[in-house]
Formats: sequence, structure tokens, C-alpha cells
Amino acid sequence: MTNGDLPDGWEQPSLAEVSELNPPKPAPGYLPADAEVTFIPMPAVDADSGKVSAPMTRPFGKVRNGHPSFQDGDVIMAKITPCMENGKAAVVRRLSNGVGFGSTEFHVLRPSRAVLADYLYHYIRQESFRQAAAAQMTGSVGQKRVPADFLKQAELPLPPLAEQQRIVAKVEALLARVNAARQRLAKTPAILKRFRQSVLATACSGRLTADWRGQNTLGFSEALIAEIAEARSEDQNTAQSSLDNRIDGADGIVDTWALTTVGFLAEPTMRGKPYITSGSRGWADFVAPDGPYFIRSENINTEYLRLDDAIRVKPPAGPEAERTRVCEADLLLTITGNNVGRTAMVPHGCPSAHVSQHVAIIRTTRLSDVRYLWIWLRSIEHGQKQLQDYFYGYTKPGLNLEQVKNVWVALPPLPEQREIVRRVEALFKLADAIEKRVAAATARAEKLTQAILAKAFRGELVPTEAELARREGRDYEPASALLDRIRITRAETNKKPQKRAANKSAKRP
Repeated sequence: MTNGDLPDGWEQPSLAEVSELNPPKPAPGYLPADAEVTFIPMPAVDADSGKVSAPMTRPFGKVRNGHPSFQDGDVIMAKITPCMENGKAAVVRRLSNGVGFGSTEFHVLRPSRAVLADYLYHYIRQESFRQAAAAQMTGSVGQKRVPADFLKQAELPLPPLAEQQRIVAKVEALLARVNAARQRLAKTPAILKRFRQSVLATACSGRLTADWRGQNTLGFSEALIAEIAEARSEDQNTAQSSLDNRIDGADGIVDTWALTTVGFLAEPTMRGKPYITSGSRGWADFVAPDGPYFIRSENINTEYLRLDDAIRVKPPAGPEAERTRVCEADLLLTITGNNVGRTAMVPHGCPSAHVSQHVAIIRTTRLSDVRYLWIWLRSIEHGQKQLQDYFYGYTKPGLNLEQVKNVWVALPPLPEQREIVRRVEALFKLADAIEKRVAAATARAEKLTQAILAKAFRGELVPTEAELARREGRDYEPASALLDRIRITRAETNKKPQKRAANKSAKRP
């Protein structure tokens, strides 16, 4: 904004003219060495609200050297990336003994009588100001800082004090409403997470399709179990007897459903064993700039397969490549690492990919719906509980393939599996739509915050002091008058030490 664009009564001084940048520390004898003073580390400043949460107290003598100091009413601003870009700044108040110290990564601005601390704080919180500061950063990557010279030269649109007070009051009233909306929006992801788990739990207990069963005669899932056993060339009674010995805590399932295991639902290999496998060590030697994707546990950290940052490999020839290659509709389960227990289904059209040693492949029989098994394994009350019971207690959480095979499943008849899948997908689609709307609303709230600040510093948020004075037929003090007084005071202050020095020189022999 040029001077010609300023509202009546406004000026555009530099920050150095209206504030003291990084003021000197109090003298060593200002307080006893053991007096408690406030200490503010960088994490204590909230980037969104500008509040200082849980500040520390430390002895004056311990922090005076090596840390920037401030007093009640000063403005602190992060100078290092990314804290500065994130908007870490605050007006410090209620300091112990009126004195504070903080992180060496703060710049301190001490407002003069010409500018309110809160007005200055809101100005430096503007995205446009932060972008300009970022463009002037110096230093190496990850350690870039805003130089003090940038702040000295940065200009501030300055209205009369009475108008500053009205601007601050209006900005804070509007931002309080915006922040309240943002806080409500911020709670939505957790609500949707609970909603999705509630849907999964209801689906796996049979409650989701209770009305559907009442209108459809399906028979019992034992017939499906028998069909699967026949396809596996297993005796049904032997398979079920072995199964029952491994199941614990499956009381209360729907009487038309049958108990089975993940291993029983897996497609049999040529040797008749369940197709549940994982990658092996040594694939680091096959990393390549292009080729099939290599799926690691971090690619399954959201219950969906993400290949955006997956590495590529040139797989070895032979059975190792075949065994670890994924197919459409395979279930992937992380079996070691931070994401242990997370599952994903290989989507239609997935490019060629192989799994690492941290990921298991579960390839299910075509006689059941793999999407239902995926629902089961994602339910905290059902599949997830069993997986956690297996890996909890280990120094490094992990699952072996035998444990994966032994996870029990309450299996509905195939038509009901498909109806469960249809209903779950419809409800999840609704949750996804809400999530997108919340994300869009959150982005709009951030833009609204910046729009409010921009209007404030253009003089468009409240009536200007000049306008009110004209309406009321009175005089007012423009910002220029305040600045002139400050300039005169500073000039006189700067002359005094020189005069004293001159007098001392005159007295010397």
C-alpha cells in the first residue's frame, strides 16, 4: 500500500519507527539471580490462536545470558522456518516479575506509544507479511531465518490510536467466530472415524442387515463352509473341528452365520495350503528407477493402498517374484512396523507390484466376498482386536503368518456378505463426502481469516477516525502527530548521551 492509498489520518512508517526490535536485556542486577522469570520455548506458542500455553519459569540468572528477553506487552515472532511461515507469534502478558526470556529463534518487537501491541501482532500474522518475510530469509535449508533488517525496513499501515483500538476489537470479535467454527470443524474427523468404526462393528455383528435378513430367506452359512471345504479338498467335519479349537470369544453371532478363519477363506495353493504369504529380505538389491512398485508398510498407513511415494524394483527371476506379486482384490496386511495390523485391498487397475517382508498377502477364495473379509479385519471390535491380542506385549509389535491364518471370522451367507458390503460402502461414501466438505470449509475459514486481516489493514473493517470526526464535527489526532512526537523524543534521547560525553571531555585536563 502506497501513501497515496492510505485512508485519511493514516501513515506508513517502518516497524523500526514504531517499535524497538530485539531490545536490550535487563541489567544483571535488575532482579536477584534466583528470581523466577517466565521462559517461553517455541512449542509453547500456538500457531493458530497466538496464545502461549504452559510457559515455564526459570531463575533470572540462568536465562539472562543466551536468550532474548521481553517484557509485558511485547510481541514475539518466530524467525526460523517453518515456525515463522506457520504464524507462530504472540503478545506476551502476565510474565513472572514482568520479565520473560525465550527461544533464541524469536524476534522481539517492543511497541512504542504509537502502536498497540495487538494491532502489531495481527499485522505480522497476515499471510502476505509472512510470505514477504519468507522471501527475505537467509541461511541453509531447514535453518533459514528472517533477518532483523527485514523487520526494521518493513512498513506498517498505521491509523490513529482510537482507530487501532476499534480495528483490534473488530478483528478479534470476527476471528473468535471464525476460530469457533474451525474448532467445530476440527472435531469432525474424529467423529467420522468413530462413525466408520461403528458401521464396521454393526456390520460384523449382523445388526446392519437384520432387517434385510427378515425379508430374505437365505439358509445357513454351513452350506457355504461345506462348499469351500469341498473346493479345498478338505473334510468339512475335520476342518470345522480344527477351526472350533482355535476360536475364542465368538459368542452371540447370528445363528445363520458360521464361524471360520482367515486361513480357511484363503485360496489354496498348489500344495493345498492357504495363500497367505509375505515378502522376504534382500529386496534392497533390486531397487530400480522404474519397474513394478514395491509395497512397504508405509504404503498402507490409511487403510488404503497408496503408491504415490512407493519405490520401484526390478524383481528377481523365479518363484520369489511370483510369490510376492499382488493381484487385484488381494488383501494386504502390515505384519511389522509402526502400521502393524493395517489392511488394504488391491484395487482394480493396480499396476504391477510386489510386497516387502513387512506386508502379508491374503488371497481369498472366490466363494466368499473379499470385501466382507476386509470389513471384518478393519473392525476394531472384531478383526483388529484379535490382531492386537496377538502382537501386543512384544518389544517390537509384529505378526507371523500363522497368527494371521488363525484370526476367526463370523461368515454370513454369500448374498448377505454382498448386502453388507453394499451398505457399508454407501455409508462410507457418505462419510467421505462429509470429510471433503469439512476440508473445503476449513480452507474457506483460513481464507476468511486472511480476508478479515487484509480489510482491517486497508482501513475497510471499521469507520476511520477521520470519517467519524467529520460526522461528529470534531477534530482528531492523525497518526502523523503521534509519529512526530515519537521522533522528537527519540532525537532528544539520542542527543543526551552525546552531551554528557562532551561535558566529560571538557573537564579532562
